[in-house]
Amino acid sequence: MHKRIIAVNSNCYHGFTIDEAIDGVKAAGFHYIELTATKGWTEHVFPTHSFSELVRVKNKLEAAGLNPIAMSGHCNLMDQERIGDFILNMELADFFGCKYIVSSIGEAHLNDKVCLSNIEAAENIRTLVPYLKKHHLKLVLETHGDHGTGVILKQIVDLVGSELVSINYDTGNVVFYGNANIKEDLEACIKEVGYVHLKDKKGAAKEWNFPAIGEGNINMPMIFDTLEKENNFCPFSIEIEFTQAGPKNLAEVNKAVKASYDYLAAYGFVI
Repeated sequence: MHKRIIAVNSNCYHGFTIDEAIDGVKAAGFHYIELTATKGWTEHVFPTHSFSELVRVKNKLEAAGLNPIAMSGHCNLMDQERIGDFILNMELADFFGCKYIVSSIGEAHLNDKVCLSNIEAAENIRTLVPYLKKHHLKLVLETHGDHGTGVILKQIVDLVGSELVSINYDTGNVVFYGNANIKEDLEACIKEVGYVHLKDKKGAAKEWNFPAIGEGNINMPMIFDTLEKENNFCPFSIEIEFTQAGPKNLAEVNKAVKASYDYLAAYGFVI
């Protein structure tokens, strides 16, 4: 049996409410959730929400038996004007008791206003380390956009040089953005991988098609085996983004989340 924290990213429920996400993740049988606070995309929880609303969501998570292990708080970490927003996201992650905060180097769903070299980006990220310590968080940098492979992010993580900063290896993004050979790329950065967005992929490299886990073309057992051989037991967070048309309805999202649970349970994971 494979023991590992396995969460569901609430971004699977993009376009639906946080309540619908909590209900669906719980019904599928999961015990962990990654909350999404991504500006301009999925703001299931957000620093601008009222305190009473944030408390309500926190209480609902507790009642559902869902542990908010991480927060997806994407900001352009190359842009000094967005660093303050990210610090607020760290405060929010701490409020919910998260252990990890996820961000890409650039914006996830907004246009980057600032781009920096790897050295300059690392210097910006290093300034966040005291806040990570204060809020008992680990920052995991997502393979995304211009930083779409683990090899690229390894360079930045090495430059930051903090045990609190590692890679969030998004298995779908390294194909979609990085056009990478997953096995080679993962092996090259595996010691720096601290979190995994488990995302499947169908179709051509640049086709937006991210189905339930086990229903795409990505060799999931290879990923599992590669991590285990290196004794890397970092958390998984399932992310399903469907096609650009999106899911037909809430039932389709719930079905995909449950199918992902069934696939992982059949593989031998204790969820």
